[in-house]
Amino acid sequence: MDHMKPITRRSASLALSTAFTTSIFTGQVKGANDRVAVGFIGLGAMGSGNLGYSMKVPGLQPAALCDVYQPHLERAEASARRNGYEIKGTDDFRKIIADKSIDAVCISTPDHWHPYMTVEACKAGKDVYVEKPAAVYVDEGVKMVEAARKYKRIVQAGTMQRSGGYFKKAAELVKSGVLGDVTFVHTWQAGATPKEGWGSPADSTPPPGLNWDMWLGPAPKVPFNENRWGVTKATFPTFRYFWDYAGGAMTDWGVHLLDPVHQCFDEKMPTAISAMGSKLHVTDNRDTPDTMLATFEYPDFIASYESRTANPMPMFGQGAATSIHGTEATLIVNRSGCWLVPNAKSKVEALTFEKDDVMRQMNVPHWENWLACIKSREKPQSEIETCVRSSTTCILANLSMRFKTRLDWDEKNWTVKQAEVKPYLKAKYRAPWKLEV
Repeated sequence: MDHMKPITRRSASLALSTAFTTSIFTGQVKGANDRVAVGFIGLGAMGSGNLGYSMKVPGLQPAALCDVYQPHLERAEASARRNGYEIKGTDDFRKIIADKSIDAVCISTPDHWHPYMTVEACKAGKDVYVEKPAAVYVDEGVKMVEAARKYKRIVQAGTMQRSGGYFKKAAELVKSGVLGDVTFVHTWQAGATPKEGWGSPADSTPPPGLNWDMWLGPAPKVPFNENRWGVTKATFPTFRYFWDYAGGAMTDWGVHLLDPVHQCFDEKMPTAISAMGSKLHVTDNRDTPDTMLATFEYPDFIASYESRTANPMPMFGQGAATSIHGTEATLIVNRSGCWLVPNAKSKVEALTFEKDDVMRQMNVPHWENWLACIKSREKPQSEIETCVRSSTTCILANLSMRFKTRLDWDEKNWTVKQAEVKPYLKAKYRAPWKLEV
């Protein structure tokens, strides 16, 4: 992405950030001094999972915890305590970023916080593990990559499937040429959503222990709404279904389904994107569609993404997967396995990889890879540019759907050719937050 020509701004931290100079690392943790001290920012569903995975990796030391919701923070403190780490948490991530005793940070906040925290952590000399999608706006991803390069940081994205055996095998098979000429790729996820969805709660007072203004951060200031926050409604919070913070199923599931395509075809971006979608079934107050179909024109093939959440009928026996179709065979891959299915009259041998306890592991190997790269300074498995490419592809699909227009992608300048959409590639942060590399 060095050719993206981002606008470089002077590096400057917010005055609020520089005000925090004292260390919050208590030192009351187990482990030798050569361990990498990690601060965890955001300890909801994904953050709790990441904290747990990290504690299975020798050489990583949880050293700081942060969440704007006190019950989540207390839950994380208890989890760390059970594993021998006595850590007092904070509700302000800037304390962790300013703490020189912290070597790296894990960012598992809502999506709209990912770019700002990543850039600030890089500026503070910290390596980063940031959850997917990388960003909500296209220009944010540019700045994340620019920060990683400028400050020479190891930034691993949470597209952990890249460290999974099934996905590595899929990339190996595709690159071997065994599928023949690939002209079509299909990705999908299917499920059954109740018509009432998550309901339509009225705006209300934030629950005790939640700093709603800090949760919103750079996003527009709006009254608290249970679905906009959403941690009490679902395993994975419903903030994902509001444009201010995320991109619905397209950037949630879609990134995981399209990222293997980029992994298999050496990170190529689509040259054109066209998508349609709407709320055709659910009646709740979400912004994002319950049904969507997107088409991507890549240099050598056509790809599609299908979000079908009002009908759970599987394809190829899978509720969600990526299928790559060649003249000789079709390859299907997801978290349950990898299957090579020969076409009729093909001489290709059928292959099945499934029910393998080693190949199905993704999260812990992904954390192990990040640690190894922190030490070697080599690019990690999901180096931030790869996630920015996959995230941008999905963000563009949402914009195509919302503007009801085909988008032509100009990779050289990292923008679209449609003038009316260009302003919406750029984020507008609420004061005092500024995304500056």
